[in-house]
Amino acid sequence: MAAERLMVSVSGVRGTIGETLTPQVAMEFGLAFAAMLGAGRKVAMGRDTRRSGEMIAAALSAGLLAGGVDVIDLGVVTTPGAALMTRRLACDGGVIVTASHNPPKYNGIKFLQPIGVGLTFDGAAELKRLWESRKFALMPTERVGRASRDDRTHDEHLAAVCEVCDVPAVAARRFKVVLDCINGAGCIVTPRLLECLGCEMILLNGEPTGEFAHTPEPIEENLTGLCRAVREHGADVGFAQDPDADRLVVVAEGGKFIGEEYTLALAAAFVLRHRKGKLATNLATSRMIDDVAAAAGAEVVRAPTGEANVVEAMLREGCFFAGEGNGGVIEPRVVPVRNSLVGMAYLLQYMAETGKPLGALAAEIPAYVMLKTKFPAPAGVAPRVAAETKKHFAARGGSRFDERDGLRVDLPAGWVSVRASNTEPIMRIMAEARDRAAAEALVAETRKLADAVIGKQ
Repeated sequence: MAAERLMVSVSGVRGTIGETLTPQVAMEFGLAFAAMLGAGRKVAMGRDTRRSGEMIAAALSAGLLAGGVDVIDLGVVTTPGAALMTRRLACDGGVIVTASHNPPKYNGIKFLQPIGVGLTFDGAAELKRLWESRKFALMPTERVGRASRDDRTHDEHLAAVCEVCDVPAVAARRFKVVLDCINGAGCIVTPRLLECLGCEMILLNGEPTGEFAHTPEPIEENLTGLCRAVREHGADVGFAQDPDADRLVVVAEGGKFIGEEYTLALAAAFVLRHRKGKLATNLATSRMIDDVAAAAGAEVVRAPTGEANVVEAMLREGCFFAGEGNGGVIEPRVVPVRNSLVGMAYLLQYMAETGKPLGALAAEIPAYVMLKTKFPAPAGVAPRVAAETKKHFAARGGSRFDERDGLRVDLPAGWVSVRASNTEPIMRIMAEARDRAAAEALVAETRKLADAVIGKQ
């Protein structure tokens, strides 16, 4: 069944524990990454709080060590924290054991470049080829890697975020913040950040148990408790993280959920008050970022979906800031990956500087309705769905197409995209328009085309 296959993509490896992602698979990927880097290299390794994390990390570490690579165990850390330490420890690569926003039965392995960002498309393809070949080099005793431990990640990460934020300005406002860490990796360092920023904090799900208090994807239907807590406590803002704390979703005063797409748009509006230049994002991010940039005389560079693709575009085009519409803020001065802690610091500073509540700041950005749907899809069907969708909209006329990442169709009244997920055995349809009816029509039209193609399988 499609739901049972191991996902191996540019975003790493993801599967179900006891089924597709086993200790044997993790060990083999450790050996493959060791073969890719070469014996004598050094890797930093972290994990989120999932119950299976210790098991997968141990097996992964065994493979790396057997392949002759030294492993620095960071323990339970956020993904941006692991990325930061990969760079600061001058490692040749990094690994983070996490399944991000997926349910507890999943876990995964994300492989990092020395700068902390995920592998390039070519790098991921090479790793997959080495894993599939099973031609691993097992080192003799004298060349087996060495294991060590480093517990400085949270201190280093906290200091790096505070360096790019006006801490006294935020602390002077004494914001009341409700924080939902979902019992993930963020619950260790994030309360410390809010304390440094002088916030009065109400902490929800703040134990690093990996027992997720609600479905972990930080979307509206999963955050009703956060919205209620913001309202009941009269808080200025509510922050929600995913289990590895790279994504941030925000609830405004009064308990109003404003949507994950606003995280990047608001952060961009803030940074453009202080710096000018290009911004980078992906093809699936709301047009809000374009409106924010245009108002400040800035330019937006679009890249295929996937953090590594956005960072590659950011570096290539000389962008000073980047992110993704899934709640991912990328501040390269800290580390070039999505970072929920940076997002919190920047939004709080934006509120402090303007004296405006978050809801008012969000209302200043032209509004769109974005719909995101997903559905199971057989392996290999995505190109046929994209081809049929392009044919359909081309016949209508007035459309522009971008095929770098599935298919995005830009229309005068909005846009729609269809693509295979990098992390789940599904396809995603996204659409955006000025009103809900128009967005729903685009989704329905595209889903009908997809169903027709899948029905012929």
